[in-house]
Amino acid sequence: MDIEEKQADLIEHFVKRASALQGSALGTVVAEATSHPSLFAFSEILAVPSVLQLEGTESSVHLDMLRLFAHGTWSDYKRNADRLPQLVPEQVLKLKQLTVLTLAETNKVLPYDQLMQELDVMNVRELEDFLINECMYAGIVRGKLDQLRRCFEVQFAAGRDLRPGQLGGMIQTLSNWLATSDNLLISIQEKIKWADGMSELDKKHRKEVEDRVEEVKKSLSLKADIDFRGHEEIYSEPGGVMDYEEDRSRPKRRRHPIA
Repeated sequence: MDIEEKQADLIEHFVKRASALQGSALGTVVAEATSHPSLFAFSEILAVPSVLQLEGTESSVHLDMLRLFAHGTWSDYKRNADRLPQLVPEQVLKLKQLTVLTLAETNKVLPYDQLMQELDVMNVRELEDFLINECMYAGIVRGKLDQLRRCFEVQFAAGRDLRPGQLGGMIQTLSNWLATSDNLLISIQEKIKWADGMSELDKKHRKEVEDRVEEVKKSLSLKADIDFRGHEEIYSEPGGVMDYEEDRSRPKRRRHPIA
């Protein structure tokens, strides 16, 4: 089962549990969801009516915790740690994994120095172990560790939940991409049409050249045939050779000296 299928099953599980609870009882579901090693999406749980009803109540801290894991980072938690529950190690790991995903949304080359600062990692060895063991092996990112350039080159990163107001920007981005794709397709079609036209012209020109060559060949062949027949007629005329032979066979007159 791949990561998407696991996500779907887990989301359905926690949504059902959250839908059956109210108030402070939701704290257990939120804690389990944010600690689960295979769950990285929380917007469906956030949309459960009973969860939204926590807003403004004594249990709103559970809603804030869920929003942190849906949209926030490890740095966000540190800035608001005084009004949020203390995280267990599984939640700390999860939030740091989500932080890497957030950084990968806007930059496909992540400097080691930036990652160590955002994740509170003290050295490169610890950082690389985290990226390999907790991110790449978990299937949420793929990439290349470049020790020479001290950076992580992201090839793939799983998407996070959309932040409030982010959907409009994403729709606009997709619309721009669609318009660009349409223009590119039109340009490609025009080039194909031009290439087809040039191909037809090339075929026509080639046919004309081949026809001309054949005409020249026939003309040369006809001329050679005429020349050959002319020579043949000359050498086959009656007496043409015999006169010459007869002339050679006649006795020559002898001149007698005058006395």
